[in-house]
Amino acid sequence: MQKIPDNQSKVNLELQDTEWTFEYTDHDRQIVRAIVVDDDGYYYFVRVERDDDFGKATLIETSGGGVEKGEDLQTAIRRELREELGVEVEILCEIGLVSDYYNLIHRHNLNHYYLCKIISFGDKNLTQDEIESFHLSTLKLKLDEAVREYEKCKGTPLGRLVANRELPILKWVRDNS
Repeated sequence: MQKIPDNQSKVNLELQDTEWTFEYTDHDRQIVRAIVVDDDGYYYFVRVERDDDFGKATLIETSGGGVEKGEDLQTAIRRELREELGVEVEILCEIGLVSDYYNLIHRHNLNHYYLCKIISFGDKNLTQDEIESFHLSTLKLKLDEAVREYEKCKGTPLGRLVANRELPILKWVRDNS
């Protein structure tokens, strides 16, 4: 996979939560997420199994998470990918920003997406919550398989929110790499 030029048009989406009623938003969360690819053209995602306020759901999601105070976006994405996938990466390019909402928890999400290539594999460093509450595991898929997984997960309200956010990112990757 070649590095995508910096002048390539980036994703910039503003999505609404149509699954839960909007009451108010009381916080913004800066989030980094990545489409992660290896030399053989496989993409790495996380499988999340949850049963919480959002309901019972098994989802596919890009790896990533919250940006810590004082942390820049590129440092945050490298940290998150080491923690969740156990990989060191080269950041190929910024894909863009998807702004979305989780009305149920009154949160506005600012999802900063990157395309990253795996340099090496190591150990994961999952949090107790990621292990016990979300049962996080790794999925290694071709891009078309990932799209099918997102489509299968649209049967739950949270699955629809995640798919609406991430399917445009997968389309961008397919069209630009």
